[in-house]
Amino acid sequence: MWGAAEAAPVAAASQEESEDESEVLEESPCGRWQKRKEQVNQGNRPGLQSTFLAMDTEEGVEVVWNELQFTDKKAFVAHEEKIKTVFEQLVVVDHPNIVKVHKYWLDVTESKAQVIFITEYVSSGSLKQFLKKTKKNHKAMNARAWKRWCTQILSALSYLHSCDPPIIHGNLTSDTIFIQHNGLIKIGSVWHRVSAKALPPELRSPLCAGREEQRNLHFFPPEYGRVADGTAVDIFSFGMCALEMAVLEIQSNGDACVTEEAIERARHSLDDPIMREFILGCLLPNPDRRPTAHNLLFHRVLFEVHSLKLLAAHCFISNQYLWPENVVEEKTKALDLSIVMAEIQHVGRPPVQWRYSEVSFLELDKFLEDVRNGIYPLMNFASARPHTLPRSASQPPEDSQKAKTPTPEPFDVETRKVVQMQCSMEWNEEKRQRHLTLLL
Repeated sequence: MWGAAEAAPVAAASQEESEDESEVLEESPCGRWQKRKEQVNQGNRPGLQSTFLAMDTEEGVEVVWNELQFTDKKAFVAHEEKIKTVFEQLVVVDHPNIVKVHKYWLDVTESKAQVIFITEYVSSGSLKQFLKKTKKNHKAMNARAWKRWCTQILSALSYLHSCDPPIIHGNLTSDTIFIQHNGLIKIGSVWHRVSAKALPPELRSPLCAGREEQRNLHFFPPEYGRVADGTAVDIFSFGMCALEMAVLEIQSNGDACVTEEAIERARHSLDDPIMREFILGCLLPNPDRRPTAHNLLFHRVLFEVHSLKLLAAHCFISNQYLWPENVVEEKTKALDLSIVMAEIQHVGRPPVQWRYSEVSFLELDKFLEDVRNGIYPLMNFASARPHTLPRSASQPPEDSQKAKTPTPEPFDVETRKVVQMQCSMEWNEEKRQRHLTLLL
């Protein structure tokens, strides 16, 4: 009885503390986002003074409320349009392996000038934390997991670098890469590099780069600070992340920077010669010789011919607006599970048949969800059409003043369904070619 009596006040205190953390401190101007008391740590986020847990009241999910404060209020007000252009661009960036920026607004009062922006909440921690836990449990890195993570990171970098103009992350470390419980990789802090480069010098003081952290200096290439940053900067950083993922940890001396000797030891510890070649190619001292993110996806250590199942899943998801959300459940309700769905014919022996009863619809739903979330990106196809971005978001301020490109207006997605289709093929004698007619 004594133990139960003692536990009651402890439980009450814990509940009270939890209620305090969920207390709403502030709301967005539109009322959708509610800032809570609980602060969150989303890895190395240079320049951010405060990050709080928040609630998206429309979707019912947790998000992160970020406050980027500026000390020079006069300069902030003078360059409001530049700041808006930068963050409008960040809202446009949309990739399943990149932490999403949902919304932003400017908050200017007599005492402060700041940008508040809402980002996706990744609750499972950084890649560095995950690798430390794995090493602590005396487990080795699974080669298949390593390949899947590399593919997701490169898919995100390929997207950023194929934008027009290219977006350079500039702060890619194992602290700014997050991993969820299902193996989904998310790259954070994309906003930092875009903001630091696009804003005028007097507004860059709060955007001090995390590169100054001694323990992360090895993620940045030897040319940093001597030449203008290009996409090769991210490739070098990715190579160091890939090395750390393979060996679980590159030893450093406390808070001191990782030495070249420690990196060399990590390289030599790689047993797979193809993996070693892949990583060393990313870490070449000459930035012009480093491969692109898109080319790395075709490297033999990662490249694989996608299964028909994965191709079909991507095709289904890209056209998902044509179907109800519970399409798998609806389609299987009236299905005769004894029907043969596929058959392989063999000469001289019975055919091999697959019936619908052999398909796990729960597994199919989970697989579609994983593909939708970005765990299995397609990599062995030509790059998608470059996403045109406002120039002022990626170029220095002096260039952005010459020509401002407005953010393109959003367009409506075609959602009408094809209810009937008729196709005919005719031979044209005069032109000596076939003519296809498709009626919808």
